[in-house]
Amino acid sequence: MARHHSEISLSEVHQSVDTTRPHKSRWRRILAFFGPAYLVSVGYMDPGNWATDLAGGSQFGYSLLWVLIMSNIMALLLQSLSARLGIVRNRDLAQANRETYPKKVNFALYILAEIAIAATDLAEILGMAIGLQLLTGMPLIYGVLITALDTFLLIALQRLGMRKLEAFIIGLIFIIAMSFLIQIIVAKPDPAEIVSGFVPHIENDTALYIAIGIIGATVMPHNLYLHSALVQTRKFNTDIKSIKKALKLNFIDSAVALNMALLVNAAILILAAAVFYKTGRSDVGEIKQAYELLPQHLGSNFAAKLFAVALIAAGQSSTITGTLAGQIVMEGYLRLRINPIIRRLITRMIAIIPAALVILINGEDDVDSLLIFSQVVLSMQLGFAVIPLIHFVSDKATMGPFVIKTWVKVSAWLVTAVLVYLNTRLIVEQAVDFFQAPDNLFWKGLIILGALGFVYLLIYTCFYPLQKRRSDQKITIHEKPKTLHIAPVGHYKSIAITLDFGALDEKVINHALSQGAADCRYLLIHITESVAAVANFGESVDNETIHDQKFLDDYVAQLAGKGYKAEARLGFGNAVDSIAKIINESDAELLVIGAHGHKGVKDLLYGETINNVRHRIHIPVFVVQA
Repeated sequence: MARHHSEISLSEVHQSVDTTRPHKSRWRRILAFFGPAYLVSVGYMDPGNWATDLAGGSQFGYSLLWVLIMSNIMALLLQSLSARLGIVRNRDLAQANRETYPKKVNFALYILAEIAIAATDLAEILGMAIGLQLLTGMPLIYGVLITALDTFLLIALQRLGMRKLEAFIIGLIFIIAMSFLIQIIVAKPDPAEIVSGFVPHIENDTALYIAIGIIGATVMPHNLYLHSALVQTRKFNTDIKSIKKALKLNFIDSAVALNMALLVNAAILILAAAVFYKTGRSDVGEIKQAYELLPQHLGSNFAAKLFAVALIAAGQSSTITGTLAGQIVMEGYLRLRINPIIRRLITRMIAIIPAALVILINGEDDVDSLLIFSQVVLSMQLGFAVIPLIHFVSDKATMGPFVIKTWVKVSAWLVTAVLVYLNTRLIVEQAVDFFQAPDNLFWKGLIILGALGFVYLLIYTCFYPLQKRRSDQKITIHEKPKTLHIAPVGHYKSIAITLDFGALDEKVINHALSQGAADCRYLLIHITESVAAVANFGESVDNETIHDQKFLDDYVAQLAGKGYKAEARLGFGNAVDSIAKIINESDAELLVIGAHGHKGVKDLLYGETINNVRHRIHIPVFVVQA
């Protein structure tokens, strides 16, 4: 784990897909823009949405199809704004928030974003575990534990590059789409009745409740963070014409991907309507129940197996994008970079532990209530992502000619108001039964306090950017430049040099000599990492320690022969800790260190030594590149 000061979102894949190469054909350059929205779209077809689609179709037939269409239009609007932020300002939503809001508010927004990602991951874990159980018959708890292994799948895919990761996700989306297409062909729904569902109408309060659930689960907070970062994986020119082209192509990418997600959600609802509503089974609202009843109504076990396969694919694709979102919010809000494997395991454990506990304590019957809980938690976070986003893309000072038009701004605020209202109403309705009980006074009081804090933070995020924008406009240009006290730093009298006995040593030493005064003393440092040396805290006399000491002594002798003052110092164990300890105990005024430019697996093995060392010492660091 390390602090990082890069303003690059997802730095390991930033601008890794070049759309400007002249040797590429025009169509290949255009297709290079397509991909980010597909990673975003899987969040709209994850297992958390299946229950509302199943309930809507089994209870009200095709009549709520128009709700899916309306929610998809809302999603397209907000995701296009997220992409615009990343393309124009080269900032993801977390970075933009950090630059705008006070530190304490940002920390609260970070915690809420992490909770939203954990809630999303919870739904994906349960979806995958249920799918594995339906397909293989294994106990649900085993399925939950198996989902931890997909951590390593994500790492492997990221090693292959962004385009390979996108291709894998698109492959999973294709599996989901084909699975439902086959099931619908077997179910043979009436096309005329399907078309009737495009006409807006609500039959009763229950239909309204399900419609709220469908709309409320439409836009997931983590997708807005994700999209604003993923569009930055494309390298394009920064002139106005190129940015306009990037915005246009990314909008097309979003439209295609989100409409594919719409078709999947519509397919679930149509399947439930054709199979259950038509046969009078209006009570089907759970994933397991739908799987068990499909063979009876379709006359085919194959269709039910496809249902389970689609569920696994939906969970797997969504969990990969959830990890990327977690990396984005952590780096954006806290400027903290963590090993991707550790980051993935932390996120997964936060979701696995409550799922496993509920299954172990209450059995498998409460799993669907856990799915509902995850959606309620997501609903609470939405406003804290959408409201700042609209502020950022509405700010002419930062967006310039790409600030959104007035009609887009009005539409975005209207959509946000609808989503926040519907989500708040859904949460209130969930809490009504709990508050009707006579006991649980402590928890009721805690919920009330939490609700007040929730409302305050929501109002603050809504109005603070307006106040900040007004205060920024009052800033005047300085009357004259600040008077600089020019006092050049002389040559150093004590310089520490880290060596690894490789090809870079000569270059590092020569650069260090160029920085030293005539009477400068040079401290040559090497870290021995042999097992014996580490175990005995440097008191070992193993072959590696003896060899390393001789190597350093030889360097000292060579420098002395040229008239330089030098001494050797071996360190032992962890390189970062040892280097920092030696530097802080010495009187060194400058550290000169070599950088080999490790990437990928080597970076995992060797770690980010330079980045970590410089935060542990209090002297300048001179980095010599290989």
